[in-house]
Amino acid sequence: MSNELLLDIKGLTVAVEGKQILNGLDLQVAQGEVHAIMGPNGSGKSTLANSLMGHPRYQVTGGEVRFLGEDILPLSTDERARRGIFLAFQYPTSIPGVTMVNFLRQAMKAVRGQDVPVREFREKLLSTMKMLKVDEQFARRYVNEGFSGGEKKRAEVLQMGILEPKLAILDETDSGLDIDALRTVAEGVNALMRPELGVVLITHYQRLLNYIKPQFVHILYQGRMIESGGPELALELEKSGYDPIIEKYGKVLAATGERA
Repeated sequence: MSNELLLDIKGLTVAVEGKQILNGLDLQVAQGEVHAIMGPNGSGKSTLANSLMGHPRYQVTGGEVRFLGEDILPLSTDERARRGIFLAFQYPTSIPGVTMVNFLRQAMKAVRGQDVPVREFREKLLSTMKMLKVDEQFARRYVNEGFSGGEKKRAEVLQMGILEPKLAILDETDSGLDIDALRTVAEGVNALMRPELGVVLITHYQRLLNYIKPQFVHILYQGRMIESGGPELALELEKSGYDPIIEKYGKVLAATGERA
């Protein structure tokens, strides 16, 4: 019996400040699946992530996005979060004067749509930090203020653990991390994996996929998925780069008379 379909994207087109970025993108993600999306700079990876979360700068000009069967395009960002969608940012923002513990409690309250009893929140926070091997002092620091790159990404993973989303979109979680920080962050993500969770993992490099194992790998180029496969596709990219796949895509377009 297959797992329930979480995310169903068909023909998605998105523009930013009048410039078309996504050009008819299709993607399906079911419970328990990890999908890695790779592609060169400017291919539309972060545009996809922000569009799914409802960032107002990204204008959806066509197609549909359904989450658990519901059309989410009319929903605001906070409504999408309440449905169970989570986005870990490539460049998390610092919030001076706001402690992690207060930020996390307010986030939990916002997603649930009701206040969270102090005792319940504290138990959830401590158990999640223990599971992720995060020191309790971490929660008393201001959000991302003075954090290293690795600490910022660990803070994102901690948020993910507290909010327990149904779909996690991780936008270049490996960006700016050395190998030790990468391993630590990846271990945190793996600790949060559940059979009902779907993950969209956006990355430039195969190295992250050594730690977070996807079942599916997709190549995004010029706003379209031009190739999909299993983990072996990422290994092929590591060996040969994007050029052979892009060249093959160009030949397919030329044969069909279609334009990129």
